[in-house]
Parts: sequence; structure tokens; C-alpha cells
Amino acid sequence: MTAAAQTLAPPSRTLMFLEGRALHEFGAFLGALPLLSLAPRGDGHPVLVLPGLVASDTSTRPLRSFLHSKGYAVSGWRQGRNFGLREGVQHGMVDLVHELSDKHSRKVSLVGWSLGGLYARQLAKMMPDRVRSVITLGSPFAGSPQSTNAWRVYEFVSGKSASDEDPRFGGTLAETPPVPTTAIFSRTDGVCAWQGCMETPSALSENIEVESSHCGMGHHPAVVYAVADRLAQAEGAWKPFDRSGWRSLVYPDPNR
Repeated sequence: MTAAAQTLAPPSRTLMFLEGRALHEFGAFLGALPLLSLAPRGDGHPVLVLPGLVASDTSTRPLRSFLHSKGYAVSGWRQGRNFGLREGVQHGMVDLVHELSDKHSRKVSLVGWSLGGLYARQLAKMMPDRVRSVITLGSPFAGSPQSTNAWRVYEFVSGKSASDEDPRFGGTLAETPPVPTTAIFSRTDGVCAWQGCMETPSALSENIEVESSHCGMGHHPAVVYAVADRLAQAEGAWKPFDRSGWRSLVYPDPNR
């Protein structure tokens, strides 16, 4: 981790207060469904959606339902609330990736919200032969735990230090997975410092910026469209997100 990443400050109290707009973002998602239906359809490959800290599959149901309508074989993580890497959680996720990959005879795309995105990246590093792509939503993989407003909650519910990294679970968090990887982030994220949620761009990795809260990212219309767009790419033909035309009005330039 770079010195800059280690010194990232968590979002301000003002941004934390503004996380309340997540409810309005859900309303916007419902209102935008007719437009979201124009997003490209998928090819039926399996998609595993992983929830954030203290959240469960209930939190990802709107996103999973939408992706199901687009033709994907979508699954939640099936482990109740996400209280961190407690006993059996890692093995449960690995087993589920194997199950989905074997059942559909296809590689699995992983979509992870916040802490779920950290899991997604590590699973892809462990099983690149079974993972097709990774999409993270506000996941703080490139900063220290103290660059978030949730690290104390993580330590309380998991019983582990937020700084611990298990080398048996994919290695270093900041290392880019060896599969197509998209990091979706927001500069108005009230939980995680946005700089720590950005990937190093390369031939197989990118960043997409949205104007969203952290708690609403899983159902924000711009996020949902971007996820569908990324998943719809043909396997082996990944290209960076196209911001031209109307998309430039919705998706800011992440490199500005």
C-alpha cells in the first residue's frame, strides 16, 4: 500500500449524513426501470452478487432481480448477513463459485458491493479459471481500513482486526485480479474514501464514476446500467466502458 493510501481520510460527517439519500435512489431505480430495460441483455452466464458489511442477500435483491430479467443466472451469496470472514465464510463462497461454474458449465462473473467487492476480488485471484469478470461497487481495496467510516463496525461484528489480511484468501487486497475488472465508485460516498475504491487502469481494468451514495449504490440507476453493460460483453472480448454520447452526461470522467 502506498503512503498516500495509508493516509487517506474517511469521508466527512456531512457525506455520512447524506447517506440518507439512498432511499431516494431506490425510488429513482424504480422510476428508471423503463429506461433501464434498454440496457443490453446478457448471454445467460452465472453471476454471483455479494452484499456489503452487515447486509444480506435482501440488500442485493433489486440488482439481482434486474440482472435476472436480463437473462443472467443470478445468485445471492446464501450466507445470511455479512459479518466479515468468520469461520466457514471463505469456504462457503469458494464452494458456491464452484457450484455455479459446474452447474452452468460457464465462468462466473462476481459483483460485490463494498466489503462484498473485496471478497469478489480475492475469489477471482484464487480461481481465475472459474471467474469471468469482477465488478466492485464502492469497495475500499486500495486504501487502509481507517479510510472508511465502517472499520470499527467491521471489528465489532467480525471479532477481527480490520487491518488483518489472510494470505490464503487471494493475497494483497490492492492487487488487481487477473480477469477483467471494473471498479465503480462515487466521490460523494459517505462510508469509504473514494480514492481507495479506484482501480489502476490497464488493458483489463477500469474505473467508472457515478454520483451516488454508498448505501444506495446497489440500486442506483446509473450503477445498475453500468453493471449490466459490463456483464453483457462477450467473454474474451472485454473493452473499457464507453462514456461517449449521452453517457458522458451521466458518468463523470473518473480521471478528471
